[in-house]
Amino acid sequence: MEARVKLVTGMHFEATMVESGYRMEMDTAPEHGGTGPGAKPIELILAALAGCTAFDVISILRKARQEVTGLEVVASGDRRQEDPKTFTGFHVEYVVRGRSVAEDTVKRAIDLSEEKYCSVSAILRASAPITTSYRIVEG
Repeated sequence: MEARVKLVTGMHFEATMVESGYRMEMDTAPEHGGTGPGAKPIELILAALAGCTAFDVISILRKARQEVTGLEVVASGDRRQEDPKTFTGFHVEYVVRGRSVAEDTVKRAIDLSEEKYCSVSAILRASAPITTSYRIVEG
């Protein structure tokens, strides 16, 4: 697996995921020389955490034949004030929308993702604790 990041201008970069060919823009805040739209690299860590566990949870819920009509995963992180501004903790909130979705099945799907399947959370958990919460919304 490989990713390449190429300077476009100023502090604006284009990232290419070699395996998939997907490209995305990366930049930083204007006060740090940012010049255009794009995700900050530190934001991508949170997106990777949310995305990784979302894939797991929706897959597990579907295999369990839960009638899920939507899933939103929100990952947030607390960071140190001094450099390097590493994460000191993460929180992942799951909002599951569906019809008669079983709470124990949602909890089990989250636990399986966190403990067994999500490689991103396994990597991040080694450096900071991860807490989770969930809500089930009928509909």
